[in-house]
Amino acid sequence: MHFGIGRSGSPHAYDVLGIPYAESQARFEEALQIIREAWKGEPFSYAGTFYRFEQVTVSPRPYQAPHPPLRMAANSPETFPVVGRLGLPLFVGLRDLDIPELRRHLRAYREAWREAHHPGQGDVCLRVPIYAGTTEKEAVEEPHESITDFFRRHADLTRAGIGRGDTGPAARRQARADQLARLSYDDILRTRVAFGTAASLTDRLAGLREELGLDGIVAELNPGGLLPMERMQRTLRILTHEVIPAFR
Repeated sequence: MHFGIGRSGSPHAYDVLGIPYAESQARFEEALQIIREAWKGEPFSYAGTFYRFEQVTVSPRPYQAPHPPLRMAANSPETFPVVGRLGLPLFVGLRDLDIPELRRHLRAYREAWREAHHPGQGDVCLRVPIYAGTTEKEAVEEPHESITDFFRRHADLTRAGIGRGDTGPAARRQARADQLARLSYDDILRTRVAFGTAASLTDRLAGLREELGLDGIVAELNPGGLLPMERMQRTLRILTHEVIPAFR
C-alpha cells in the first residue's frame, strides 16, 4: 500500500468545516508531522499552531516498516519543487495541467530533488483518463460527451474560487479557468487523455512514459461519470490483457 498525501484540491471542504483555506498549507505540514510520529507506535506529544496532543499512541502500528511509502500530489507550480526538496515520490494528473506544462513542472521537481542531494531522479506517477475501444472510431467517439462535460465542470469549479484571497493569484486562476473552458475535444485528446485501441494505447502510454520520465501510471476510467459500467469494464479488460503485458 502507498499512502497518498496532498494539501488540497479545492477550498470547498474547508468552507464546509469553517476552516480558512489560507491555513491549508500550514495545516497540511502539521498533519504530516503528526502522522509520521504516530506511525512509530510510541507515545508522543505534539504542540503546533493547529493541533496539540499529550502522550497519545496509535495502535496497531503500520504493517509496512517503518510505514507505508508516501506519495505526494502536486498541481500548482510552487508545490513541485517542495515535493522534490522533501525527497518524496510525486503523484500528478492532467486536470489542470496539459502535457507540456507538466513537463516543465517535472523539471522543477527533479532539479529540487538533485539540489537537496537525494539519490536518484525522483519518482513520478501520472493519473490519466484512459478509454479503450475495439476501433479507433469507437475509442474516440464513445467517451466524447463524458470527458468534455468533465472539463466544463472543472472549469466552473476553478472559476468559482476567483476573487478569494485564499486560493492563490486571481489572475492565474482566471487564466486556468479560461484555458479549461476553451478546450476543444481535439485539445483534450492531444494533451489530457489516452484514448485508443490496445495498439494505440500502448504507443500513447509508452510515449508519455518517455516524454515525462514516468515510473507509473494510474488509469482514470470514468472521470466524467457518464460512461456505463460495461464500457469501463471493456477498457479494463483491454488494459489488463493487451496493454499492460507490453510493459512487462
